Amino acid sequence: MANRYDAIVVGAGHNGLTAASYLARSGLKVLVVERNDYIGGAAVSRELHPGWTYSNCSYVCSLLRPEVQRELDLPRHGLQVIPYESGATFMRNGDYFAYYSDHDALRREIARHSKKDVDAYDRYSRFVTRQCRFIKPLLMRTPPDPVRLKPRDIQEMLYLARRFHDLGPREMADTLRFWTMSVGEFLDDFFESDVIKAHIAGSGIIGTGLGVYSPGTAYVLLHHYMGEVDGSIGAWGFTRGGMGGVSAALASAFREAGGEIRTGSAIEKFLVSGGRVTGVVLENGDEITAPTVVSNMDVRRTFLKHVDGDDLSDDFKKAVRRFKIRGSSGKINVALDGAPDFIAAPKNAAFLKGDLHASDSLEELDRAYDDWKAGRWSQEPYFDMLIPTYIDPTMAPPGKHMMTLFVQYAPYELAGGESWDGPNREAFADTVIDKIERHAPGFRDLIVHKEVRTPWDIEREVGLTEGNIFQGELTFDQLLFNRPVPGYADYRSPIKGLYVCGSSSHPGGGVMAAPGANAAREILGDLGRQSRSNSVGRAA
Repeated sequence: MANRYDAIVVGAGHNGLTAASYLARSGLKVLVVERNDYIGGAAVSRELHPGWTYSNCSYVCSLLRPEVQRELDLPRHGLQVIPYESGATFMRNGDYFAYYSDHDALRREIARHSKKDVDAYDRYSRFVTRQCRFIKPLLMRTPPDPVRLKPRDIQEMLYLARRFHDLGPREMADTLRFWTMSVGEFLDDFFESDVIKAHIAGSGIIGTGLGVYSPGTAYVLLHHYMGEVDGSIGAWGFTRGGMGGVSAALASAFREAGGEIRTGSAIEKFLVSGGRVTGVVLENGDEITAPTVVSNMDVRRTFLKHVDGDDLSDDFKKAVRRFKIRGSSGKINVALDGAPDFIAAPKNAAFLKGDLHASDSLEELDRAYDDWKAGRWSQEPYFDMLIPTYIDPTMAPPGKHMMTLFVQYAPYELAGGESWDGPNREAFADTVIDKIERHAPGFRDLIVHKEVRTPWDIEREVGLTEGNIFQGELTFDQLLFNRPVPGYADYRSPIKGLYVCGSSSHPGGGVMAAPGANAAREILGDLGRQSRSNSVGRAA
């Protein structure tokens, strides 16, 4: 039958495509259904103005697990990541702090701002590296359930206990403190320079509804450090042609394995009978059956919008409602008629090819958070600003440029019940553009076209609840066996045959593909099948 499959994956985001690829490679007949007319979810490349390609949601690549790239042979399917090796924060006084991957160059730059912070940075780097080494092996493992304690759970608990014990008494204490502290307090422990702390702290607040002095943001910083490009730990890069290149490579691997993708096919609900999933119903009324269904949507959207409430216990629904998914970020993409001229930047400065910011201190970042708490977009926003066309000129016409900006903070709901439609969206963009203009006079005149996306827009277009890019906060209470719901951190659900593979599940958000790969491993184990890959085919 045309509408009968072994497995259906709902959502063609990168995690859905990853899970689908592994399932198809094991010999299953797999269908991916996607509500949009294009694939990729948040990892897309779109030409919204003639000649310019925007990575209009996700915008840089680092977290994509090398195991997944290798096992699905994504470079052969067209994936190419071009690293950038520097960045900078512009200051109000006309100076700047530049970050370089070259260690000696970075030490000299730090010394310009604080001689004391030169050695402090080395201590900071060693600490963060140790934390990365501790957490990275856990990314591709299924968290244990400390309540049920089945044999696999006991095995995983022992594995965690051994890794924690191997840290030693002092580092165990440091690790527990780190995982629960704020990024501001963490950086205050090491540095005295305000601008150095501001430059680093951005990675602790990007995409989360927390401030620099909110507990848990030190881990968010670590989460962004766990990636690599071409074996360079912590490096970031641009996907050639935009972030849609990740999704295109995954889709190519999936189709090569015999998989099918249907775009423009939004799901209405999951079909459930006798506590077991039997398929899906699309919004157009089509019923598609399969004994295994995998949701790439976030946990709230999956179980509160597309599952009949009678098929779930009240306790489970209450736990899902408690899972924090808060919108805090906006995105602006800009087509430029030429390169902006930053006052502080030396001519042809290498750091212009990396991530650029304009925040002088942690206090400035904290005030931006205060605006968000009051239901306003930040009047002095933090932004992560990149010009990918310096490295990948294919994204704009010759001599032109594309800029992408990720902005903190923008609330999902504005104070006083105001709408994001119309003037508020433009006023939000103007606040960001005005700040750039102070550091690059004439910037506004270079703008040929811009796309402005508030949390409300991201939710409506991408399907991320409240526009939260991680499908849920990355705080300690929502990690490991608590993600997304205690008792269901193993990618399964109370409904037999219905699984989750999105970033609401372990190990969380970013274009990582680990949730999709981990979910596929659990599904194949339940089906008694062996994947053709290595890490996904073995039990964690």
